[in-house]
Amino acid sequence: MGGFPGGVRYPIEGRTSAPVLPFASSLRLPDETPMATRYPLILVDASGYLFRAYHALPKLTNSKGEATGALMGVVSMLRKLIDEHRPDYIGVVFDAPGKTFRDSIYPEYKANRPAMPDELREQILPLQEVIRAMGLPLLVIPDVEADDVIGTLATRAAAQGIPTLVSTGDKDMAQLVGEHVTLVNTMTDTVLDSAGVEEKFGVPPERIVDYLALMGDSVDNIPGVPKCGPKTAAKWIADFGDLDGVIANADKITGKVGENLRAVLDQLPLSRELTTIKRDVALDLEPADLRPAPPDRETLRGWYERLESRRLLATLKDADTDAAQPADAETATGSKPSQDYEVVLTRDAFDAWVAKLESADLFAFDTETTDLDYMRAELVGLSVSVEPGTAAYVPVAHVYPGAPDQLDRLKVLERLKPLLEDPDRRKVGQNLKYDMSILARYAIELRGIAHDTMLESYVLDSTATRHDMDSLAKKYLDHDTVHFEDIAGKGAKQLTFDQIPLEQAGHYAAEDADVTLRLHRALWPRLEAIPSMAALYREIEVPLIPILSRMERHGVRIDPDLLAAQSAELAKRIQEIEIRAYETAGRRFNMGSPKQIGAIFFEELGLPVVAKTPTGAPSTSESVLEQLAADGHALPDLILQHRSLSKLKSTYTDKLRQMVNPDTGRVHTSYHQAVAATGRLSSSDPNLQNIPIRTDEGRRIRRAFVAEPGNRLLAADYSQIELRIMAHLSGDERLLAAFASGLDIHRATAAEILGLAPEAVTGEQRRSAKAINFGLIYGMSAFGLAKQLGIERGAAQEYVDRYFQRYPGVKDFMERTRTQAHEDRYVETLFGRRLYLAEIGHSNQSRRAAAERTAINAPMQGTAADIIKRAMIATDHWIQSERPPVRMIMQVHDELVFEITADAVEAAAERIRSAMESAAELAVPLVVDIGVGENWDEAH
Repeated sequence: MGGFPGGVRYPIEGRTSAPVLPFASSLRLPDETPMATRYPLILVDASGYLFRAYHALPKLTNSKGEATGALMGVVSMLRKLIDEHRPDYIGVVFDAPGKTFRDSIYPEYKANRPAMPDELREQILPLQEVIRAMGLPLLVIPDVEADDVIGTLATRAAAQGIPTLVSTGDKDMAQLVGEHVTLVNTMTDTVLDSAGVEEKFGVPPERIVDYLALMGDSVDNIPGVPKCGPKTAAKWIADFGDLDGVIANADKITGKVGENLRAVLDQLPLSRELTTIKRDVALDLEPADLRPAPPDRETLRGWYERLESRRLLATLKDADTDAAQPADAETATGSKPSQDYEVVLTRDAFDAWVAKLESADLFAFDTETTDLDYMRAELVGLSVSVEPGTAAYVPVAHVYPGAPDQLDRLKVLERLKPLLEDPDRRKVGQNLKYDMSILARYAIELRGIAHDTMLESYVLDSTATRHDMDSLAKKYLDHDTVHFEDIAGKGAKQLTFDQIPLEQAGHYAAEDADVTLRLHRALWPRLEAIPSMAALYREIEVPLIPILSRMERHGVRIDPDLLAAQSAELAKRIQEIEIRAYETAGRRFNMGSPKQIGAIFFEELGLPVVAKTPTGAPSTSESVLEQLAADGHALPDLILQHRSLSKLKSTYTDKLRQMVNPDTGRVHTSYHQAVAATGRLSSSDPNLQNIPIRTDEGRRIRRAFVAEPGNRLLAADYSQIELRIMAHLSGDERLLAAFASGLDIHRATAAEILGLAPEAVTGEQRRSAKAINFGLIYGMSAFGLAKQLGIERGAAQEYVDRYFQRYPGVKDFMERTRTQAHEDRYVETLFGRRLYLAEIGHSNQSRRAAAERTAINAPMQGTAADIIKRAMIATDHWIQSERPPVRMIMQVHDELVFEITADAVEAAAERIRSAMESAAELAVPLVVDIGVGENWDEAH
């Protein structure tokens, strides 16, 4: 009997990117499939499908005598599964030929299984070719079983909050069931969630492995307890908790079955190991990589003709008919959503679109402008979409030669103003903070922000991708957007948007609105499936959008004359350092050239080589310079000073003056919500987070941030917030008591680990304790502590050991967090923000250790970020509702800065302190330090 040609070419296949899904539900309305049964990811036990189809269906052959029954049965089951659930992602997983790791553990594993019938084996490779042609991601991973691959992917998906359906008839898979993982048996149409597993087997999913180990498996030749059936296994687990409990209480079980149990106690751990599905297979793909490709219809036609299946050929004809019909983006049949984009140039067309917006439950909105700088950008046009695949661009200021007449900008905005300002008209956008700032230039206050796709993606997984539209469209829609450079060019000759012809600009702009709406429909169901993250998104990130927009537009006043004087002083000091450096080196050299510095250090001065570059050359990195300077070498210290002062001059004292807006006399930074993985805000142009605070030169730069005449700057800074969060999370009694008593935590720590009275602690001892307190929550090792304190590593290790002896709760918290991070592959803040740890299980020890350090620090740093955001929201609510003479103008790390009229400072300080200290309820009090001055340095 002949077999089909073909075979498995790669261990992992089906990862080819495609412009659309053949059966995607990511473009469907969220309520088309109830969330209770909506599974973005389906994992198929294809080997199980094949065996069941072979034994349950007629043994069909084609006219050449080739077996076809099992193959067609599996294809039919796959099609039915897809039609019913319309997943975004799917993985079809086969067992790889050959032995697995379980055979190494137990050579008799599956020894009793009969050989696979030839007529079944001959259908495997053809079936895999058909699956590929269907566009389905196919996985065949050596050394493990399909169950292990499915277990790993399901576990990763669950960690990301992705509801997952595992299609299998294998009872072993019940151990995977949980909050985000459900089983379905396609043959019987039975669905098992956690309650269903317990009802069917008598034990919850987390005890299925113990249940299976007790019963054993004659088919897989896994030894169990003789005569121990399902009811007995379930009863023992109910009585004693788990397999370990059964083993520990074996002497209490009477009768013959008790004797049988005691006779096999030594082999039960092996049985448990054999029945445990691996959840950490080293796969180089994630659930989101399992996006299907469009079907290869011609290849499928060839296979279906070979199979002589009129029914399968008819499905291709139906698909061809559907493809000939007008595209309907809501049906998600597998054809690419139509791009029905309109450039609106007449009043009638505009009125028609306004009517659509007025009747829409939610519409996507985007602006096109002349500049990225929200303080000087002019509106060129705006785009809207109310349903996927349909969008409009309304140009109002394209000025290239031959540009057609366009609607008047002010009249368009006047007509849209009621819609845009209506809080009940729900809008979605991509980075709506920018659009809000643009509209504010035309006296429109954007309200009704329901969603922002940039923030949906960021909250869902801050590290999975960049959160710009092009990246999100590719990742979540597998759609290649038109990039700005495609229509505007690059470099000095790049056109501004008002110079781009409408033939290109219209499609580009309309696509922005269309893709935004499609992204929202793909992202929101996934975010909504994780209630804590959805709440964080709704209650923290979205409300922060207008607050940041107002802060940016108000800006902060700069004293350019003071900066100019500082630049001159820095230039003089830099020149003095250069002269001293040349004298020390014995000649002039380029202080910015590592090559020249290296030659002087190691060839001419004979300084010791501390470290080498990857190419083997002596390193002159900053850490090397610091070590050489600490050892008393003058030239490295001078170069460090030169670098530090040069950076201050170029980055701040020179550049800040150039960034002052001529209309406002202030600098206007941009705050970024979707950059830092932990949830912290970042800023750029200027970067306020990096202005030095520990040096006098850095503090002098802060003196140039000044209040308007008659006003004061008020800086409100959380005191040791991450240490307080550590006390809360760890529950360590001594740490809690120290904070509750209002002690100086660093002095208290020094007293604890040195066995001194707090008043006996010296300044140097307090400094060491401070380094330990902050270093440990950032994962600092004894080696790092020794380097920071300038002490021997052994002494540093003794400090660390004493710390954990006095604060055992902290050590327990770190160990718990590390363990939980390995299990879940993410950690959470107190408010439900997740940080996924892609490298927590990495085979490289250093990368794994780095992920573990992140796991320990992220809950504290992320919770601190959430708390200050909540404080901003509470403070802004007071400002907006009562309208005091107060402006929130900066957020830097754990600090908020306000500009307040001089006579209102005292009353405002109390309201601000109250709002910030009540932003979270911890086991220790939140404390806010407040300072006031005419400039930022005085206030801080």
